[in-house]
Amino acid sequence: MTEPASEQPLQPPPPTDNTAHLPARVTGPLGVQLSLVSRNGTRRPMHRTRHPDRPAADNGASAPALVAVAHGSRDPQALRTVLALLDRVRDLRPGLDVRLGHIELNAPLLPDTLDGLRGAEAVLVPLLLGRGHHVKHDLPTATAAAPGVRTRIAAPLGPHPLLVEALYGRLVEAGWDAADHGGRRAAVVLAGAGSRDPDSAQDTRRTARLLAERLGVPVVPAYASANTPTVPAALRALAARGRHRAFVASYFTAPGRFASACADAVPHRAAAPLGAHPAMARLVLHRYDQARAAVAPADVVSLLASA
Repeated sequence: MTEPASEQPLQPPPPTDNTAHLPARVTGPLGVQLSLVSRNGTRRPMHRTRHPDRPAADNGASAPALVAVAHGSRDPQALRTVLALLDRVRDLRPGLDVRLGHIELNAPLLPDTLDGLRGAEAVLVPLLLGRGHHVKHDLPTATAAAPGVRTRIAAPLGPHPLLVEALYGRLVEAGWDAADHGGRRAAVVLAGAGSRDPDSAQDTRRTARLLAERLGVPVVPAYASANTPTVPAALRALAARGRHRAFVASYFTAPGRFASACADAVPHRAAAPLGAHPAMARLVLHRYDQARAAVAPADVVSLLASA
C-alpha cells in the first residue's frame, strides 16, 4: 500500500480521446471510413487521402517495422481499441510500417505477422504492462521460430511516466477531479490482470507508486487473477480506513474479461482501459526507439529491461 510523501500541485489533465468504447471501425452506410485488416495486421484504408497540410513522410522507408504485440481477447472491443491505438502511432510517425500480431485468441497471430516480414527487420513492442511470461517466454519463442526476420524485442510498456499520464486521463474521465487530490476520503485501486511472475508484480507496484505521487492519495495494486488482493478486497480495505471515495484505475491496454470484472467492483467510479490514449501512442514509439538504439546487433533478440 502506497502513501504519498507529500502533496503535489494538481496538474491539468492530459488530452483524452474517449476511444475506450469505440464503435467498430469497419462500417458502411453511416459514412465512417472503411478499413481492411490484412493477415499480417496492417490496415489498408479503402479511401485514404493525405491531409493537404501534412507533408508526405519519408522517414519510415528504411526503418525496421514496428510489430505491436497484443495479448488478444474474445471481446470484440479489444481488437477495435488496439487498432485505434496503432492508428495514433501511425499518425505520430507517418511512413513507419506498423503491424499487429496477437499472442492468442485474435488474428493476426504473431507468427503470421512475422511470416509476412521474412527478409526484413522488425522491432516487437509488447502492448503489455509489465514483465511476465508472455514477454519473457512467448515473444522470444516466436522470434526464434522466425529466423528469416531480424528482430529485437522492446521493453513492455510499463512502468513508465507516460502510463501514469494515460491512467490519470482515464480517471478524470471517470469523475476524478481537483477536490480529490490529497483528499482524506479518496483513493485508487490499480486493477491489473495479475501474474505469478514476481517481476510483473514489482512493475505494477512501481506504477502504483508513480500514480500515487501524481494523485496525492493512496494507490493500491489489485488483481483479477494469480495475485492478491482482489479488487473487491482492496476496496474493502480502503473503506475500513475511511477511504470511501475509491476509484478503480484500469491497468489494461484494451477491454476484455478481466478488465470488465475489475470495473464491475465499482462501476460508477471505474476508469476505462488505457486504449488509444495519446500518451499510449507516444509510449509505443518510445519503446520502439529504445530498442532501435540498443547496442545489440539487429539479428539478436534483445529483451530490454523495463525503464
